[in-house]
Amino acid sequence: MTFRQFAFNNVARNKRLYAAYFLSSMFTVMVFFTFSIFAFHPALSGDDMNSSVAQGMNIAAGIIYVFSFFFILYSMSSFLQSRKKEFGLLMIHGMSMKQIRSMVFLENMIIGFFATLGGIVLGLVFAKAILLLAENVLIIDNKLNFYIPSQAVVLTFVSFIVLFFFISVFVSFVLRSGKLIDLLKGDKKSKGEPKASLLLTLLAALLLGGGYAIAFVVKGMLVIAAMLPVTVMVIIGTYLLFTQLSVFVIRRLKNKESFSWRHTNMILFSDLSYRMKDNARTFFLVAIISTVAFSAIGTLYGFQTFLSAGIEKANPNTFTYYGDEQEEQDVARINATLQEEHMKANKAHAELHYYDAAGDSVLIVKQSDYNRFAELIGEETVNVKDGQTFLVKSEALTFGLPNKQQNRAIELESGVVLDQEEILQSSALPSSDYYIVSDNDYEKLPAPADIKSYHAWQATEGKQHVLSAAEKLYQQLPYEVTSGEYDIYQLNKGYGPIMFVGLFIGIVFFVSAGSFLYFRLYTDVDGDKQKFKMIAKMGLSEKELKKVLTRQTAILFFAPIIVALIHGAVALTALSHLFFYNLAKESAIVLGVFLLIQIIYFFVVRLFYTKQIQAAVHL
Repeated sequence: MTFRQFAFNNVARNKRLYAAYFLSSMFTVMVFFTFSIFAFHPALSGDDMNSSVAQGMNIAAGIIYVFSFFFILYSMSSFLQSRKKEFGLLMIHGMSMKQIRSMVFLENMIIGFFATLGGIVLGLVFAKAILLLAENVLIIDNKLNFYIPSQAVVLTFVSFIVLFFFISVFVSFVLRSGKLIDLLKGDKKSKGEPKASLLLTLLAALLLGGGYAIAFVVKGMLVIAAMLPVTVMVIIGTYLLFTQLSVFVIRRLKNKESFSWRHTNMILFSDLSYRMKDNARTFFLVAIISTVAFSAIGTLYGFQTFLSAGIEKANPNTFTYYGDEQEEQDVARINATLQEEHMKANKAHAELHYYDAAGDSVLIVKQSDYNRFAELIGEETVNVKDGQTFLVKSEALTFGLPNKQQNRAIELESGVVLDQEEILQSSALPSSDYYIVSDNDYEKLPAPADIKSYHAWQATEGKQHVLSAAEKLYQQLPYEVTSGEYDIYQLNKGYGPIMFVGLFIGIVFFVSAGSFLYFRLYTDVDGDKQKFKMIAKMGLSEKELKKVLTRQTAILFFAPIIVALIHGAVALTALSHLFFYNLAKESAIVLGVFLLIQIIYFFVVRLFYTKQIQAAVHL
């Protein structure tokens, strides 16, 4: 058997240890390859919009490539840590440190080669489905037909082979032998039960609590000012949470006899404090990476929702039109376009009167006109009595701003004084602040300084043709006609690439974070086999074994994820305070989807992990 065959067999016979590393690397290659397919797609070249999409894909691929370097480097260090005993045995049989380095280099190159090939093949298999998904997410006019992505294949293969080569060289270069006895007994050496510093424990609680409190309290532009100090506080607090606070809590629970002596809690918590502190860096890394993924995707999704809601408030009607010299012809053209698109719509029209008041132009409408436009969009009508005045603040212009409405009187230059008795928020008319008076009082007003003719249509049938009708009208009347639904469509069209890139990068970060947990869990699997084998001889039942394993795995698996979910929820709450817009629904969707993915991942990992422990116990 040659040395190369020995390295290959080493990889083949350690499928359990290398599986997560291989699959995660393959997934990362596939995502990079996916972005490369978009970057080189013929449909994404030409106009500025498609060029910007391709450029965004290139940037995303670069981010993933840089992240892949650190991910693979961390993964390799985890493997080397778990193989100390193996290296010791090889040295006993005469293998030199130079040969061990060569073996590690070859093993990593073998895994990297097949992970790169697997990622490219997997990307090609799902390329058409991903292109179809991108057509809908990116809202691109040109169809993203399947093509032979030869440039993407070459770029991906060369990039990742080079990446694995440099990682392999670096890891083999920094590999140290240590003492032979330490290598052979590294997993059996007693490290003693870790202790937590009370001062650092209190500091962890203070930093996290203070950071959360600031994030919940600040509003508006103060959120941006507080972002950096809060982030630093939470990062330091998270590290101390896993290194100090978790150990302190576990020790307190172990010292409480009513808890530790109950059922199998003694077995569960026997070495949990050590494992929490030993894995603190991994948990800290997973928590921070997951928080970044949650916050990035939640921010992108929330910002899109915020902008869409703002446009909808500003343009609640299907179409609106301000009259000009060709008003009659333009209105006829709009009606004809709706008829061509087989659309039926309710219509309202009014002449809006503007008056001068202290250098400003003030809109005053009569009750009957306001009610017609309110009914058109399904808002409640008003009943204004003679002598009364209602102030209306547009929901579009107050959207996302704190409510600071105050009663005030206004005097027109004609001498008429309007002292409002009630303040409303409405999207019925497209004006910031305007006043509603009774029809009788409206007739008594002096001649207005300006008059504008305003038309609105609200579709009742054929709503599926709104975009095509708007496309025609925007070409024929580019400055006179507006459509909220069409403006939201254009927003999503421009925002789609950002969402697509952010979603994929977030998923890569999250999958990598889950892989880190897998690596750490299986690093300790040999020690767990020995521990539970001895406990089983003392009478631990099969049911109790599964229960302990499930609880232990769940604590180690979900501890950083729960922390990340809380961090993400706080970050998205701060974002909602910045916009003065409730993002609870968007936050729940993003965090809920990621939690569901992690739960599925946990059950898969637990299944294989439990099987290995049970197999060792029954030997």
